[in-house]
Amino acid sequence: MENNLTIQWYPGHMTKTRRMMEKELSGIDAVIHLLDARIVQSSRNPDFEDLFAQKKRLFILNKSDLALPSVTQKWLAAYKAQGEKILSINCVTGEGLQTVLPAIRELLADKIERYRSRGISKTVRVMVTGIPNVGKSTFINRLAGRKVAAAQDRPGVTRAKQWVSLSQGVDLLDTPGMLWPKFEDARTGMFLAFTGAINDDILDKTELCLEFLRFMQKAYPQNLKERYKISEEIEDVSPLEAYDMICRKRGFLISGGEYDYERAAAVILDEFRAGKIGKISFEEPPNA
Repeated sequence: MENNLTIQWYPGHMTKTRRMMEKELSGIDAVIHLLDARIVQSSRNPDFEDLFAQKKRLFILNKSDLALPSVTQKWLAAYKAQGEKILSINCVTGEGLQTVLPAIRELLADKIERYRSRGISKTVRVMVTGIPNVGKSTFINRLAGRKVAAAQDRPGVTRAKQWVSLSQGVDLLDTPGMLWPKFEDARTGMFLAFTGAINDDILDKTELCLEFLRFMQKAYPQNLKERYKISEEIEDVSPLEAYDMICRKRGFLISGGEYDYERAAAVILDEFRAGKIGKISFEEPPNA
């Protein structure tokens, strides 16, 4: 995907987050790695591979309600083929959440059985990790059945670790979202920005919106046409012309009749992130 934006974002608190995770490693039994179902590969922090190499891991595709179900199924199959434990959930509706605790117990069955055979009543401790805004705190709140972790639809809300005890003998450690220092693939940075993992305040939202429209014109033109009631062949025009079409349809104008691109960008990106432009998957597994 061609783009005109170079996106890098690695706030100082992410270095502190890594150090905190390293410090906690000796006391945890497993790691839950939350991924965004729309950008499964791009939301998988490569720094976690070495960091958690010695820990059992459960991958969870969150926000599955916003992704194409057929593509999500391909990702689940691809991970399982590699011997990984993986689930798909929707924290908004709760779909799939009932499978999480059984999966944790299955992952740690040997350790739980050792405790039981020795007559030890001990909880298992699991660290919940992922990129910013992937839904870790919402995930923990839904599992706990109460609001125990701060959760908002923007990155950087969780800034400190927090242990949460569940009634089923599992303790979860909520951690701040963490990116990695450099995105080797420009497309990765773009997808992270589209989905809100990178703070909008550091981005040129009009340029980001143009790149989003460029992708959508190639992959999901019908979604744009239906959402913004566009009758023209939106896939046959430039991203800027598509931008103009949407501005005209929504009346995004400023004095002098010029288009209000900034306002349009905010609305388009917000509507995408809320699922109002349909189910969208940006990536498929290799060789799918």
